[in-house]
Amino acid sequence: MVLLLLSAALMVADARYDALKPVRSQLGMLLSPLYQVAQWPVRGWEQLHQVTASRTELMEENQRLRAEALLIRQKLQKLASLTEQNVRLRELLNSSTLVEERVLVAELVGVDPNPFTQRILINKGERDGLFPGQPVLDATGLMGQVVEVMPFSARVLLITDASHSLPVQINRNGLRAIASGTGNNDWLDLRHVSDTADVEVGDLVVSSGLGQRFPAGYPVGQVVAVERDPIQPFAQIRVQPSAQLNRSRYLLLVFSEGSGFGEQVPLLLEQLQGEESGPSPVTPDSEQPQATVAQEDREQGDAQ
Repeated sequence: MVLLLLSAALMVADARYDALKPVRSQLGMLLSPLYQVAQWPVRGWEQLHQVTASRTELMEENQRLRAEALLIRQKLQKLASLTEQNVRLRELLNSSTLVEERVLVAELVGVDPNPFTQRILINKGERDGLFPGQPVLDATGLMGQVVEVMPFSARVLLITDASHSLPVQINRNGLRAIASGTGNNDWLDLRHVSDTADVEVGDLVVSSGLGQRFPAGYPVGQVVAVERDPIQPFAQIRVQPSAQLNRSRYLLLVFSEGSGFGEQVPLLLEQLQGEESGPSPVTPDSEQPQATVAQEDREQGDAQ
């Protein structure tokens, strides 16, 4: 009873007058080590659980983290690929603004597996207005010409094919020559160039336009080697192509009236635009009098 009365008196005194607040503070400071000691079993159990974690859980977590890292790397690679593709498209767009003729952008979709043939397949064809012999460029130079046209695709013969040749000239002095393919993407040969001709390493070789197939002025390559032998009548000249023949994916198809096809190219371009003006009117009445007059002239000549 004494202890109960004392407890009640202490509670009333603490609630009314805060008389035991200093005592409670001192007791809390003295009992804090006991609190830490009381937490030792819990902390020890947590550490023991971490130490004794199963090897399977660790391996699963490791595999999961590796998979996430692989996905992140894959996204980074895709981002790098998209960045490079954007750069190539910008270069191609810039080169198309420098070309005065009408152009059409095409994408490379296949490469001829024959090691002795330098041909590629593009995703544009007859429905897009392509025609055999059409010049093909990339962002840096002349690549080749269309040799086979299909409805939705076309085959392009590269300038490095062993069966391909084109008339060129040295941009520095206008010296004309024939650039022939060697079957290797790394170089072309300038054929039948005199041993005394003014050709130097570093000269830019451009299309001359004399073959009426490639318009004049397109870069073909750069002279990288000139070998002169006094015994031989012609010098051996190698030209490195300006176009990235084994790396370019987006190409330019040139529509030019100076490519030797007369009025065929404008007609194809009008068909490509959709014939907005409608079908051309037929005038049989205007042609019939001319035929009648011609027939009467022949009859009068026969009568005479």
